[in-house]
Amino acid sequence: MSTFEEITKEKQRASEALARVDAQREKLASQLRELEATERVLARYSTGTQARRASSAKMPTTPANAAAPARLRERRRSATAKSAGGSRRSPSLNDRVLALATGKTQQEITAACKGARPNHVGAAIARHKRAGRLEERDGKLYATQPPGTEQRVAV
Repeated sequence: MSTFEEITKEKQRASEALARVDAQREKLASQLRELEATERVLARYSTGTQARRASSAKMPTTPANAAAPARLRERRRSATAKSAGGSRRSPSLNDRVLALATGKTQQEITAACKGARPNHVGAAIARHKRAGRLEERDGKLYATQPPGTEQRVAV
């Protein structure tokens, strides 16, 4: 065999090895992207700290990054406190609508509920009507029970 043929064969073997390595690199990069996406989903929906720990070990910690998990935990706690019936600073829209139903029209109640969207006020009124807590007489809304005496059902 001549030197030229040996060089050609060696070059071909090297290119095949490079192609295999490149294909393996692409496969691993694809798996890594998939794992990172899965890790983000798990970090978002998991209640444990294991998923968060895995992602934080990989990323360098900066002051901005260190404050972000604390804000996330704070937000999560406040959401669970609300759903568990934690103390509220202001009454809910449903409570406000029920308290305002003292012979006022729906438009007057909507105007009195500042900061609430009109369609949300309308939905709250409709819920109270369906539940029998509000009744409409001559276009005005009246609470059937005095506010604050309704019984809450634990679900």
